[in-house]
Amino acid sequence: MNCISSYLTYAQTGYFSRTALDYVQQSPSIQPFYNHPVSIAGIKSAIAERKQFPTNRKLLVTILQKKYESVQVSKLVADNIELLELENTFTITTAHQPNIFTGPLYFIYKILHVAKLAEQLKAEFPENNFVPVYYMGSEDADLEELGHIFHHGEKIEWVTSQTGAVGRMKVDQALVKLLDNLAGELSVYPYGAEIIRLMKECYLEGATIEQATFQLVNRLFESFGVVVLLPDNALVKAAFVPVMERELIDCFSQDSVQQTVAQFPAEYKIQASGRELNLFYLLNGQRERIELTNGVWSVLNTELKFTKEQILAELNSFPDRFSPNVILRPVLQEWILPNIAFIGGGGEIAYWLQLKKVFEKVAVPYPMLVVRNSFLLIPKEIQQLIAQLQINQADLFNSELELINQFVKRGSLLQLDLAQEQLQLTVFYEKLQSIVGAIDITLTGHVASLQLQAAKKMAELEKKMLRAEKKKFEAQQRQLHKIKTQLFPNNNLQERMDNLLLYYAKFGKQLLQVLYENSPGLEQQMVVLTEV
Repeated sequence: MNCISSYLTYAQTGYFSRTALDYVQQSPSIQPFYNHPVSIAGIKSAIAERKQFPTNRKLLVTILQKKYESVQVSKLVADNIELLELENTFTITTAHQPNIFTGPLYFIYKILHVAKLAEQLKAEFPENNFVPVYYMGSEDADLEELGHIFHHGEKIEWVTSQTGAVGRMKVDQALVKLLDNLAGELSVYPYGAEIIRLMKECYLEGATIEQATFQLVNRLFESFGVVVLLPDNALVKAAFVPVMERELIDCFSQDSVQQTVAQFPAEYKIQASGRELNLFYLLNGQRERIELTNGVWSVLNTELKFTKEQILAELNSFPDRFSPNVILRPVLQEWILPNIAFIGGGGEIAYWLQLKKVFEKVAVPYPMLVVRNSFLLIPKEIQQLIAQLQINQADLFNSELELINQFVKRGSLLQLDLAQEQLQLTVFYEKLQSIVGAIDITLTGHVASLQLQAAKKMAELEKKMLRAEKKKFEAQQRQLHKIKTQLFPNNNLQERMDNLLLYYAKFGKQLLQVLYENSPGLEQQMVVLTEV
């Protein structure tokens, strides 16, 4: 797979939030909500802060080694796990839920980004080690979000009666059948049989979704040294008991978040406000919120109720039954890992920016936040159409209507723009205002109304002229529609809709290497990758 790469700023795409753009540009209005700027200097300060926190490295290595006993481990991954016991080793982490079959493409981009940044930082700071980590959010209970992929624009959905944490759900016949159906379509491509075989080896009937995703991520990214941490683990949760106990008793996190939200500039969207108590209870296929009312801790939609003594005894005896929600999950991640940088999407970074005070309350280092890499993959046949229509890469992110209008105006031999005539109209009515005003000043308002109507009519005429001329460019319009449909499915970024399976079937595992080689580290950019 031969490709050429080029880069755009996120602002040029028009697909990212004001919060994400201001963060990338290090706008003064957002600087109070993070500690370390995205730079080499920021990495140095993150390392210095992390060194002051007593990470239980032996426990972390024990947890990882025990989990990796169930899979074949590459030497690079095994070495990285052992390195975590050293005080000069730090992690670069991304987190994501276990979407079936890897979900949207950006799942892949996030993981490759941590691997690339770890490699770059090792070159920059040879006295330290940097380990890329994928932290699996397997306790998420949103099957509606995690239980489908899009393939050729069609939603392929896993229908199951299972409930609770998606990571604890089991691969059933319905999910196996989805793979069988996809196999028929993908087998026509050069690497279709290979990716389906890999999927079937990981998604074995009876295995949990967490285990299947763990196997798959390990197989896909072992050559990049990526270590997978599964926090739905009794040892991980036991280490986090001090923070969960404080949350149960004091409900400290909500107050911390609200203080930050109150200081947030009005133009920034609030991503996650949290609850009064930000813990869930996991048991028997359920993941339900814990609520505190009049000194009684109850689990919603169950009969479970606890006194203070009972809830603390439950926490210490069965820590794996307690699950941090979106507010406390990042704290658990940073508690267990010697982490210095977190890589996430624009939405993730936006809610992390609300959590600085939560970290401060429990004296956990707040990592550098890096907006994940984005890619636009342009197949060879689509690039040929783009070249024919002479569309530059930044304009690809415009709407289909804008692109068509630009093309027709550029390609037509006739005048389609009435801007000059609008200026002449303005001059005419200014002169008319002067004439009429000299006779009766009260008539000038009527002239202004006539001018407004005339300008409106001329704008409508310009649109009609453009529509009429478009009919001469029907073939080009069809080509533009094909370009936009393939690169921006459902008018969204390709990476937010398309799934890895089709791309792997076409290009094989080499695709991951190409993405890795073209992944920026701290630059935070959109990468346009064109097949040649």
